[in-house]
Amino acid sequence: MKAVLRTQLRGVGRRPARLLLTGLAVLVASFVVYATVLAQQITERSVLDGLSGTPEAVDLVVRKGTVTTEELAAIAKIPGVAETAGRADAGGQIGNEYLQISADSSAGPLAITKLSSGRLPKGPDEIVVTPRTVERLGLKVGSTAKVSIRYDENGKPLTPTTLKVVGVVSGRDDYGFQAFASLPAVAAMNGSDLLNQIDLRLAAGADADGVRNQIETIVASGTTKVKDGERPQVAAGRDVRLEEARQAANDVDSVFEVIGLFVAIAVVAAGLVAASTFRIVFAQRMRQLALLRAVGAGRGGITWSLAFEGMLTGLATGLTGVLLALGAGHLVRPIASSFGTHIASPGLPVEPALLTVLLAVVVTVVAVIAPAFTAGKVSPLEALRGAGVTGSRRDIGKLRWATGVLLVIGAGLLAAFVATNLPGRDPKNYDPSVNLLAIVGSGGLAYLALIALGPVLVRPVLFVLGAPIRRSGPVGRLAAGGVGGAPRRAAAVSVVVALGVTLIAGTLVGGASIRILAERESNSASPADFELTTNDTPIGADTVKQLAGRQELAHVAPYRRLSVKVAGNESQLDAVDVSFSAVPRLGKLDVVAGSLGDLGPGKVVISGFMSDITGLSVGDAVSVQQGSKSEKLTVAAKLPDSAPLGAAMVLDPGDLTKLGAPATYNGLLADASVTGEQGRTDARKAISDAVGGRPWAITVLADQRDDIDSQLTILLVIALGLIGLTVLIAVVGVGTTTALSVVERVRESGLLRAVGLSRGALRTMLTTESALYGVIGAGLGLVLGVPYAWLAVQALGVNAPLTLPVGQLALVFAILVLLTAAAGILPARRAAKVSPVVALGAE
Repeated sequence: MKAVLRTQLRGVGRRPARLLLTGLAVLVASFVVYATVLAQQITERSVLDGLSGTPEAVDLVVRKGTVTTEELAAIAKIPGVAETAGRADAGGQIGNEYLQISADSSAGPLAITKLSSGRLPKGPDEIVVTPRTVERLGLKVGSTAKVSIRYDENGKPLTPTTLKVVGVVSGRDDYGFQAFASLPAVAAMNGSDLLNQIDLRLAAGADADGVRNQIETIVASGTTKVKDGERPQVAAGRDVRLEEARQAANDVDSVFEVIGLFVAIAVVAAGLVAASTFRIVFAQRMRQLALLRAVGAGRGGITWSLAFEGMLTGLATGLTGVLLALGAGHLVRPIASSFGTHIASPGLPVEPALLTVLLAVVVTVVAVIAPAFTAGKVSPLEALRGAGVTGSRRDIGKLRWATGVLLVIGAGLLAAFVATNLPGRDPKNYDPSVNLLAIVGSGGLAYLALIALGPVLVRPVLFVLGAPIRRSGPVGRLAAGGVGGAPRRAAAVSVVVALGVTLIAGTLVGGASIRILAERESNSASPADFELTTNDTPIGADTVKQLAGRQELAHVAPYRRLSVKVAGNESQLDAVDVSFSAVPRLGKLDVVAGSLGDLGPGKVVISGFMSDITGLSVGDAVSVQQGSKSEKLTVAAKLPDSAPLGAAMVLDPGDLTKLGAPATYNGLLADASVTGEQGRTDARKAISDAVGGRPWAITVLADQRDDIDSQLTILLVIALGLIGLTVLIAVVGVGTTTALSVVERVRESGLLRAVGLSRGALRTMLTTESALYGVIGAGLGLVLGVPYAWLAVQALGVNAPLTLPVGQLALVFAILVLLTAAAGILPARRAAKVSPVVALGAE
């Protein structure tokens, strides 16, 4: 065995490039794994360094219990205290808009904001605002605003405070309703000396423990020292920053746990590609191995020597991947700094590096065992045959057939269990965990079945999907014949491509379905860009007419709201008469039963909540009462959850009038006529102009929709990016397989050149073969991904419709084919450069 091992190691030493090429997929996986570790280190350190709400200069913080401006003044006089900052907030209404005013100096090391333009506030009636507040509320530098901050015991606003905007500041957060003023100004607005907390900075060389003891003495002797059962506490600034950032870091940890699942899938894919690569490499060396058997080497010796070679491959590629990831990780900081962004360094996580190399070794050893065992069984007579004979075997054996069929049956039974236990249209107390777990199990078994039966599926799939290529001419037929002639090799690579496409297709279908559901739900809660509401003073027809005439607005739809009762139920329910046809998004609402178009005189559309408490369904008669008035109505449609605007039912305007609703309106919906932030700002200004000084509230519903859509988009992009790791490894596998098959088929390439095939045609043929790996894998992936995505969406029980993003799926198919074709370009160029005479003389 030692002699065999020495022979194998000498071969590795003569061809180190083949070692790296064999384990290229493992190298990529090692890079991905360790790069993920470094990314987590960078993210967590950056979060801890820069995303805390407490400034870096704060040394001590007095918080949790109640503290006052009197205690702030006493603390400022303590020897060793260089600077203090009291934190307090005030909030008020500017007409129908809310404005939050926080105490901050906007200058110095303890400031939480930074002046961008204008000047800092000096007097008690001066404020600075954030950029988005300027856009949303129109509070430009030099403008004034009357803010109602204090109210009497009846909730009526007292004399408004006139505030002048003197500057614009930037801060960590900007929600569009934030202003800042000096602490005395905020205290005067509140009419209170209470503070949220006190931040302080120590002088150089100050005794921190001594200062802390003096502060604790001051706050302990205060008259208002207990709040919600807690006394004021003095904490170190670094501890407060760590605590504030830890939640963000926990969120980072949760995100990286999800990332870890996708990385694990990528590692499995790398193992599959490595196993395929080893099988091809060992097939190429079959004559060498057979000669070793002929001169006395045993099966065990050859098997173990090949396994040891695999271990060396894992060690070399794992170490290379870790070093490359470490170099890339440390390049991120200077690159980000050149763009003006500060991020933390990842450091040198030694233990994860060692574990990553160990993982690479383990994955490679596991991947090499089966090929090494098969190669070890080589007969000495194989020395008389060509390597291509073994590589082109099409049978898979009875045991593999039986295993594959059993896996298919298991996957089908689990899928059937889910299909027969899917929730209904409006499930109650439904727990999706069992069905989702069954879907994961079924998908796993289906993929294992694909691995087992892959070689026998290649030719049928190639016959269907490869027809256009075969009909393209002789080169296309040669390419299809080359792939179909070695189905084991084609299947080994294509199933990894199929894994990536399955995940991508499932994500796209699931994401599109959930997005449609979210759009329907947001259409009910936020059916327009803006909502104008009122409590006391109703909206008159003249205001509606004025708004309908503004070119900045579209789809202006007033509505009335009335509190009613349903016969047999004592609960007060809200009824509205909003028009489904006047508001485009309301026309897209999902219904459990019936049709929204049937709403009219004598008809009512009810919410799922109202159906639950009354037992009503479509077609039922219902008596709706308001005081002494009553109307007999018929249920025309039932919505899944709440009705538009949070109401329980929608009535025809005539029926609502008969129940006693006044002619004036409780609210109004409107859209911006132009999309984008500027169009939304102009539309909001148009509504504000019409409102004037009346106490009506303007709500930007479009912001809520944007937030939901943005979150869904971010999640989808992140998921697709992570799945891309698997696709990357699959493409690497295609390139590696093509490169090795070029070496394996040197004589075949030479013969084709000898009979007249040009270099360009040979390059095209081999590149087309690589593309066919993508065609087969993408086809199999779509066949698996779409049905399982449908099952998963239905199993969630969220009434999301199955949505097939055909364009996106077609784009994924095309991109995968192009990527796999690109992976074969370099090996094809190399093959085309070999002389026919040299190729025909090769072994």
